[in-house]
Amino acid sequence: MFIWLPKELPAVFNDVIIPANLGVWVFAPHPDDFDVVAVTLKHFSDANARIYLTVATSGASGVEDSFCDPPFSQEKALTREREQTLSCAYFGMPSRRIHFMRLSENEEGKVMDTTDNFVRVMNFFLKTQPDVIVMPHGNDLNHDHQLMYAYMTRLCGVRKKSMAVILNRDPKTVDMREDLYTYFDEAAASWKGELLRFHQSQQQRNQNQRGIGFDERILGLNREVAGRCPGPGKYAEAFELKFFG
Repeated sequence: MFIWLPKELPAVFNDVIIPANLGVWVFAPHPDDFDVVAVTLKHFSDANARIYLTVATSGASGVEDSFCDPPFSQEKALTREREQTLSCAYFGMPSRRIHFMRLSENEEGKVMDTTDNFVRVMNFFLKTQPDVIVMPHGNDLNHDHQLMYAYMTRLCGVRKKSMAVILNRDPKTVDMREDLYTYFDEAAASWKGELLRFHQSQQQRNQNQRGIGFDERILGLNREVAGRCPGPGKYAEAFELKFFG
């Protein structure tokens, strides 16, 4: 199963030969987590892997009132789902492989750790039986990233086959081991930036709160990673690998 993955780490993912028909589950806590690692996912897609995206939360709490009219949670949630759908269409991902789970959230817009939420995630996992899970690292300041990582570790107890988990570095990641790097150049950065800008609500929020767009925030992280770990590109997505089974 894992023969396609590098035997020695850290490694460059660009050099990995991916087997066709590999099942890849992008377990995204929020709309836009897919796009944060879009270059790596493009490598999977170009190798004819079957990519499935689940978005756990509505992401409504991340939309400013000024962006939506009326500024209601339901409209904000639909806004973020539309943004993710448009982004995935640009990526070339079939809509039938996008699943908005709409897990129960508390009043602050954070996913609640309930049996119902976990069972819904588990049912998707058991149905698809992925070979690879791609998701944000759990050692992160974001509550939903932490909880979805905890769910993933629980799922290991019900797995029916071996699998690899590829945990990505996010701007809010506290610390992680970097085992795998996907390097890319300016052309790929331009393409990724276009994907990120489909999330217009996040583009506005980042510009208002941080003075830079969502696109620049993520690409800035990618430049930082490549700067301290030089490789075949000015940008890099970084991952920690875990193996189960």
